[in-house]
Amino acid sequence: MPWLLLILPLVAALVTALITRKNGTLSAFISLGSVGATLAISLLMVLRKDDASPAFTWIAAGDFTLEIGLTLDALSRGMMVIVTVIGTLVHVFSLGYMEKDESKGRYFACLSLFMFSMTGIVLANNFAMMFIFWELVGVSSYLLIGHWFTKNDPVEAAKKAFLTNRIGDFGFMIGILMLWGMTGSIVFSEMEGGAAEAAAGHGKMFGIAVLCLFCGAVGKSAQMPLHVWLPDAMEGPTPVSALIHAATMVAAGVYMLARVSFLLSLTDAAQVIAWVGAITALFAAVVATQQNDIKKILAYSTLSQLGYMVMAAGLGDTNVAMFHLYTHAAFKALLFLGAGAIIYACHHEQDIWQMGGLAKKMPVTFLTFAIGTAALVAVPFTSGFFSKEMILLTAYEGNKTLFVIAAIVAFLTPFYMMRLFTVVFFGEGRSHHAKDAKEVESVMKLPLLVLAALSVIAGYGFVAGLVFGDLVPHEQVPSIVLVTSLGTLAAGALLGFILYKGKTQEVTPIGFIREKFFLDELYIVLVRLFQDAVGLLAKMLDTHVVDNIASKGTASTVAGLGSLFRRIQVGNLQAYAFLFGVGVILVVYLLVFA
Repeated sequence: MPWLLLILPLVAALVTALITRKNGTLSAFISLGSVGATLAISLLMVLRKDDASPAFTWIAAGDFTLEIGLTLDALSRGMMVIVTVIGTLVHVFSLGYMEKDESKGRYFACLSLFMFSMTGIVLANNFAMMFIFWELVGVSSYLLIGHWFTKNDPVEAAKKAFLTNRIGDFGFMIGILMLWGMTGSIVFSEMEGGAAEAAAGHGKMFGIAVLCLFCGAVGKSAQMPLHVWLPDAMEGPTPVSALIHAATMVAAGVYMLARVSFLLSLTDAAQVIAWVGAITALFAAVVATQQNDIKKILAYSTLSQLGYMVMAAGLGDTNVAMFHLYTHAAFKALLFLGAGAIIYACHHEQDIWQMGGLAKKMPVTFLTFAIGTAALVAVPFTSGFFSKEMILLTAYEGNKTLFVIAAIVAFLTPFYMMRLFTVVFFGEGRSHHAKDAKEVESVMKLPLLVLAALSVIAGYGFVAGLVFGDLVPHEQVPSIVLVTSLGTLAAGALLGFILYKGKTQEVTPIGFIREKFFLDELYIVLVRLFQDAVGLLAKMLDTHVVDNIASKGTASTVAGLGSLFRRIQVGNLQAYAFLFGVGVILVVYLLVFA
């Protein structure tokens, strides 16, 4: 059964890509059948709670062996449920959203490839296998972001995501190699046994290796400074945003940190990780307050919540990080699919200021989006309330400065979400698209209803414990944490509603925040500067060294020798006889006197 989790999506990807791609409907149902089967297997494994480590040798060279092995424990079983539940609902939603897309077959083939890649990351029992599937996730996300490749923006976004992730992945690879050298293994269970000795023996270098490993999470989970790809990735189809950029791919970095939590506890590098997460959470929350594209607001919200998770992992509680990852997967997938329903109903309009009055026209979407928003801003009794309390508690106990930053983020989150919610659903329609909007079809409403239910119940102990066992914490929080949580929620939501109720345009425009502090532009300047410098150096070497010395110099030498020998070939019989005689005399001389 564990191998079926890995094989079924691969078979579906190959069949839909190579055989049924031109038949979009058939490809869709093959892909849906595959992800539905993996969901059933994942749920069965959670109910059985069987731990296992099936493996086979892939490469054997002397003392070195490399396995393709799977790890079944509470962590991987729980993550597989998240991946397959969200994956199944996204597939169902895509049946309606992508119904008229000309490349529907290719779209579902890429979805299956992504499911195969993500499954490999979750089940991998060693770093080599994880890295292989880590890169496959990058490839499949590149294909999905750039699905509409006839448009320029999706193509540029796909390239940006691919190249940015490669930067993080290069550090990830270096970290894997360093830790292999220090611990003598790349298998997680074996590394855990030798990690303490390696940390004691290598000192600061062990911490550097862990930070290099963290670079992979910085890329995949879009932490600063490699966060720039995620908002642009919203150019892909909205179901892709829900699957990859809200619940699964971006969560891979957090999952990896949880898988190697035994390394984080042995080094001060964990404090750096916590600060990176906190800064990312604050930066993204601030930027979200000024965005006008509904998907980009949710994208920056995702960045902020991922920062929460990374901060918790850096503070030493990866169980809390995974708890928030688990609840976030439900409500953020709901919000992205809800945004997709809104965009679909508004004829692909994404500017919130061109919407308005949708509560009456799309009642089911309105209700489910409200539930997702409530879970994100941590309204009591929703799933997000429980996991955010644990995040704040971890920060309060681990670092009071980070707790203050987390509290500011907890204020900004309800502020920007109430801004979005008020502008989109209340008031009057501000464009003919909004005025003509109507509720989406049932195949798109069903995933919204299921995710809305999960967004409420997922945080309760009996549900979370069923998925993750005893890994999910439910602790009593101090009154200061509870007051901070509820106070920031009330203040942020109230301010957002008062400021934006009845407004038709941004009331507090702040240009440098809307432009993301111009970090994208700074990156463009730096890339061009160094790219142009390298290009100029390459041109000089090519012109003066390769051309003038290597190519032209060699060519001139050959041409000169050719010209010299050509003068000898005069076509005169007497001259040839003379040269023949000279040659005979030279041979005789060499034979007699040499």
